[in-house]
Amino acid sequence: MHNKTTPPRTLLLLAGLTLAAGASAADPVELSFSHHDWELACDNTRTCRAAGYQSDDAELPVSVLLTRKAGAGEAVAGQLQIDLGQDEMRLKKLPAQLSLAMTVNGQGQGTVVVPKDKLRADLSSAQVSALLASLTRKSRIEWSAGELRWTLSDQGAAAVLLKMDDFQKRVGTQGALARKGAATEERVLPPLPVPVLKLGALAKARPEDARLARKPPVELLNALRDSVDGEQQEECSLLIETRDAEVALAVHRLTGSKLLVSTPCWMAAYNRGDGMWIVNDKPPYQPVLVTAAATDYAAGVISSAQKGRGIGDCWGHEEWAWDGRRFVQTRLSSTGLCKGFGGGAWELPTLVMELRR
Repeated sequence: MHNKTTPPRTLLLLAGLTLAAGASAADPVELSFSHHDWELACDNTRTCRAAGYQSDDAELPVSVLLTRKAGAGEAVAGQLQIDLGQDEMRLKKLPAQLSLAMTVNGQGQGTVVVPKDKLRADLSSAQVSALLASLTRKSRIEWSAGELRWTLSDQGAAAVLLKMDDFQKRVGTQGALARKGAATEERVLPPLPVPVLKLGALAKARPEDARLARKPPVELLNALRDSVDGEQQEECSLLIETRDAEVALAVHRLTGSKLLVSTPCWMAAYNRGDGMWIVNDKPPYQPVLVTAAATDYAAGVISSAQKGRGIGDCWGHEEWAWDGRRFVQTRLSSTGLCKGFGGGAWELPTLVMELRR
């Protein structure tokens, strides 16, 4: 049994990406940052997403997502999400459309209509402006309906908004969120395009692939173990500790001479990880480890989904896609802080890429 309750460090193949046109080596590529009840994720297109939540002692989960693309004159978009925790009966009693009154420091800011089946809605530009004006100082921000009340924490918001400004090079400009100045946004960082990866064609399976999976040669198993030697052994302890006759492999053909083979690497209290290797289909196998934290593979894409804690209110996601020669990491994201939202509150990527077949 793997002794970790969180996934091990993922082993990446070719994690670095070529700088897109218009970027310099000194400019930030991506960013993750959190402080108290707020967090920030800025991806490789320079889009930033700031998410805030309720304090840990609040009864009802609430979250706001503030999204801003890079570039001069870009507005901030806002979304609200609420939850009722574990109270199933309370959820059943709600109307199909829940109208929430928004207040900031006791001042009304209109209403937000939240569908019962989603419990998520967009905020108006005026409501986003009211939020931004209040988050950099101590404020009480609430949404309410009857006896139900959702209170957004302001703890950490100022630091997160300043970090967003700094990443997009807005500090001291008229468009800054946390530290405005007189400068125009003429020199803020421009947006970068979403990188595109064309998926490589996959060869058809052969009868020998199934035979290899049923009875892996000792030479192959030893080669897989050798590829995770030294400090990496903990990341694939199941393979290291399992006898040859008991190792199960999944085999997928990539090309006329290359295979993707996988086997369980570790298991924790509420997570697991499979090792995924590119190998030659004949000796010498020369395995190359893509990741030791995979949870799925389909049609040339390896994916990993790991819980942040047992109740599943926060997740981390990664993906790697086959380009015909290698697996390239194409996704890195989380669903936000562990704040009581089933499946996580938001999609907060730091690496995005478009896949084309």
